[in-house]
Amino acid sequence: MKQVSPKKGTLILILAVLLTGCISGYFYWLKLQYMPVDLNDKRYIDIYIPENSTARDIAKILSDNNLIRSEKAFLYYCKKTGYDAKLQAGHFRFSRSQSLKEIVQDIAEGKTVFISFTVPEGYTVEQIGQLLAEKGICRKEDWDEAVRKEYNYEFLKDVPQGVKNPLEGFLFPDTYQVDENVTAEKIVDLMLANFDKVFRENFASELENHSIYEIITIASMIEREAAIPEERKRISGVIANRLKKGMPLQVDATVLYALGKHKEVVTRKDLKIDSPYNTYKISGLPIGPIACPGKEAIRAALNPEKHDYLYYVARGDGSHYFSKTHEEHLQAIKRYQKP
Repeated sequence: MKQVSPKKGTLILILAVLLTGCISGYFYWLKLQYMPVDLNDKRYIDIYIPENSTARDIAKILSDNNLIRSEKAFLYYCKKTGYDAKLQAGHFRFSRSQSLKEIVQDIAEGKTVFISFTVPEGYTVEQIGQLLAEKGICRKEDWDEAVRKEYNYEFLKDVPQGVKNPLEGFLFPDTYQVDENVTAEKIVDLMLANFDKVFRENFASELENHSIYEIITIASMIEREAAIPEERKRISGVIANRLKKGMPLQVDATVLYALGKHKEVVTRKDLKIDSPYNTYKISGLPIGPIACPGKEAIRAALNPEKHDYLYYVARGDGSHYFSKTHEEHLQAIKRYQKP
């Protein structure tokens, strides 16, 4: 066997050491490139990644905004992890305090900027559309078109002909987060899906002899009438008592819904409006819900308070005075309502 000369052996050793050093140096450099550009700069920068952008395109966008230290390091990391085939388009928000790995992962997972909005309990379909339009989330025209479409949910199959809006009562009041490019139709479907989930998980077992449509119709009246949470079940009890006796419900909120506007005082002329929602002129429940009720109003509709009250009148401070007889009710009207 031919022996390696001492000089050649030394040279090989030196080359091995240099090669190891170069490799170690490269990976150390690479590790530095993965680090945040400025750990203390937590200000957010909006990034827009167009559709069909390549990893190289995205690397340049990030580099131009000084969010990564190296385009090459970005491309190497994406290829090594397989993220280069998963990078998504959209509106993102990053800070220079984020590492390259965090930024890549957020883009690959599509963590785009979300818009948050809250729908208050008791809002109508019309009011929800106005809210979204005011926030710039969707146009009112797009909303009106979206709520006229058909949606495949079991609870909508009982909706009768002649209602103002088939979705009234079923766009669940809650806080939602949506992509800024979300469509009105997608928002409607999101809210309907939320109602479906909430009702199945909390109330489905309590329905007994009522349909979902009946309960939501009652709950919507409770939501619009009860300004004080503690009165929800009591008002529900009044509605239940009047239904049992075959008395007209005479709920002012149904008249206002029929009129399509809000008024502080409902006049005698208002009570004469010819509408399947006017509970002063029809027997039983209105044709459908008059608003979108929240959890507690639905709970009150399913669990009315047991009492003998048949009437209530607003005191003017948000609360109501409840009466068992018509005579007592008339006295309460004189006492609490302005002439």
